[in-house]
Amino acid sequence: MIKYALACEHDHDFEGWFAASADFEDQAGRGLLACPACGSKAVRKQIMAPAVSGTKKRGPAEDGAAAGGKRQMMMEAMARVRRHVEDTFDYVGDTFAKEARAIHEGKSEERGIYGEATPAEVKGLVEDGVPVAPLPPEPPKKKDVN
Repeated sequence: MIKYALACEHDHDFEGWFAASADFEDQAGRGLLACPACGSKAVRKQIMAPAVSGTKKRGPAEDGAAAGGKRQMMMEAMARVRRHVEDTFDYVGDTFAKEARAIHEGKSEERGIYGEATPAEVKGLVEDGVPVAPLPPEPPKKKDVN
């Protein structure tokens, strides 16, 4: 997986993960990328420095409240991704693995789909090069949260 720092035309910064470097251009060209903050489809890669791990201890700003804000932002972004998939992709239920394979092999029309698959089915799809990703979980209902 490759992680890119991305930004939209309104300078909202976010990250995107792609299976290969060409996937960003492909998805952007097909209008599949959107800013999680505003929904803009005018998304571009930003200049990134390579990630280098070190032994420096994180300061208090990276713990506590700052981490909570980042966590909340991530939860909201995941909820938007899930809503986007549910609103624009075809739900195929427990035939997901079969339909994903058919689309990959050109036997079914190319489109976004979502549904259920067993861990063994997902493993087989990944081993065969079929691009799949888990759908973010549903956010907890406010009545279920303390």
